[in-house]
Amino acid sequence: MKANNAKPETPRTETKIKITEDAAATGDTAAAYDYWRAGSGRQQVPGIIKCFGARPDFLRQVVEFSNTIHFSEGHLNRRTKEMIASHVSFLNRCPY
Repeated sequence: MKANNAKPETPRTETKIKITEDAAATGDTAAAYDYWRAGSGRQQVPGIIKCFGARPDFLRQVVEFSNTIHFSEGHLNRRTKEMIASHVSFLNRCPY
């Protein structure tokens, strides 16, 4: 008998928030995604950012706030903050 090594599929959860994918982003939303890319140095926009795509004005404020609070040096360095954020996301079963 052959062993089944296939991983069970993780069920996809549907969100109640309209996610604007990169390919569908136009106008202010596309500009806000580009603003995030320019500041992050990454090309793929994560889901946590895409969930603000319907409000690009607010998305820019979130990015600016995040950069100020989360990614600036303070009592904790950026690496420690990122580790804490990753662990909290894991505990919350958050895919972001």
